[in-house]
Amino acid sequence: MATDGNAGHMSHPHSGEYLADESNVYPPHHGMSAGRYLATRVSSLKPAMTKAPNPIKLLRMLNRHHWGFFSIAFLGWYPLPQTWDAFDFFTVSLTAHDLAETFDKSIADITWGITLVLMLRSVGSILFGIAADRYGRKWPFIINNVLFIVLELGTGFTQTYGQFLACRALFGIAMGGLYGNAAATALEDLPNEARGLLSGMLQQGYAFGYLLAAAFARALVNTTPHGWRPLFWFGAGPPVIFIIWRFFLPETNTYIAHQELRRASGGVHKTFMKEGQVALKRHWLLLVYLVLLMAGFNFMSHGSQDLYPTLLQNQFNFNADMVTVTQVVANLGAMTGGTVVGFCSQIFGRRISIIVMCIIGGALLYPYTFVSNERIIAAAFFQQFCVQGAWGVIPVHLMELSPGAFRTFVVGTAYQLGNLVSSASSTIEATIGERFPLAPTASGTKRYDYGTVICIFMGCVYAYVILLTLLGPEHLARNMDVGHDADAAEATGNANFAKGLDHDAHSHDAHDVSSVNGDAEKGRASHGQ
Repeated sequence: MATDGNAGHMSHPHSGEYLADESNVYPPHHGMSAGRYLATRVSSLKPAMTKAPNPIKLLRMLNRHHWGFFSIAFLGWYPLPQTWDAFDFFTVSLTAHDLAETFDKSIADITWGITLVLMLRSVGSILFGIAADRYGRKWPFIINNVLFIVLELGTGFTQTYGQFLACRALFGIAMGGLYGNAAATALEDLPNEARGLLSGMLQQGYAFGYLLAAAFARALVNTTPHGWRPLFWFGAGPPVIFIIWRFFLPETNTYIAHQELRRASGGVHKTFMKEGQVALKRHWLLLVYLVLLMAGFNFMSHGSQDLYPTLLQNQFNFNADMVTVTQVVANLGAMTGGTVVGFCSQIFGRRISIIVMCIIGGALLYPYTFVSNERIIAAAFFQQFCVQGAWGVIPVHLMELSPGAFRTFVVGTAYQLGNLVSSASSTIEATIGERFPLAPTASGTKRYDYGTVICIFMGCVYAYVILLTLLGPEHLARNMDVGHDADAAEATGNANFAKGLDHDAHSHDAHDVSSVNGDAEKGRASHGQ
């Protein structure tokens, strides 16, 4: 795989020339025939063995600018106010039994609340993704969080099953707009060497959100006369902080540079539309592939997680404390796996890291779904280490493959359309599980063999992800600045592209003078924002 030790740093060429002679502009498979491409799929898995600095050194490379964007993306969200986005999502799966009792529905009916969120997230990713690529990352992010507040409060006040589904459907649209935005916000300005590690850490905002949801569910659900509702009311609070925080952060340097290129090339809107035409012409097949890949990944995460608390409680008769302990340990494994494998993917490559995690995860399925005593905690830790270890590669892998002008849209839409394809995973598992009844409890509660269903389902999903990853492309260590964007060069024409780069270079020089101490927020006026 072609690599560039400086890829990812903001290199603004003063010559005004498009860097088409650099191999980093195009992925290694560029220009290959279909036959040649397929013939290299196995050989291209050879570990890149890229030299990687010590992780502590990588973290020290980041300045205040980098940490500000990464932190808001991690806490807010594959956008991520990852953490609170995941918290809000998992409140339904963690309160499924209580919701079923309140609305007099089955667990399979309640899982439609999860399914609707997954189905409608693609609508949000398209709307907010295009807005973020055209108008900037900040305001779409803020609007998303305002919607979170309204819909979380609304869910807590629902009185009927129909109202509950309506709130969750609208919540899905709001949630869908965040993943691509946060991935771009957190990663596109980072030094290349740090992207693998930070990608893994970013994605584990998802697992961290699950931990928070599990902990607060224990503290808030059925501890007041309002039952499950306080958990949703509480979920509306932290987004207020995220809105204020993001308001005082600027746009990313990469987005600013792209806007300046558009402005210098005949107008922002006109150039943006041309870039869209070029991206669609060049990358439509890649987008289809990314959707299929993300479908597999979302089946992998939701298939292994959504009904797992129900399996522990309904099939293995775990009490609430044991369910919480198992889920917490599993998500600690997820956070560890995402961070470790994300870092390792910078050394060995994105695809080989994903495939190895899927193979190991498949080997751990039996203990994950059939050990019915406290030893299942260890299996849960390592299963989620593998699932989220593979996921830790995804933010940076999608960013490296996506066209520069539509990074937010492609990353978010591929992720959310994959979610759409996998949206019925929990309902499928719950419905199939009801065909394998077990002896009811002494109180008459029905029990089902969810373990068998999850095991078979996940085995098929792992095989699918391995095959798709093997057949897919990779662009390890891609330079993400506008000077390495072949699509922008074609959309603007080489003369306009050169003029735009010169304009950006002068702005960047002024910005560098005011950022000498690593404070990238100073000198914002030089960007004309």
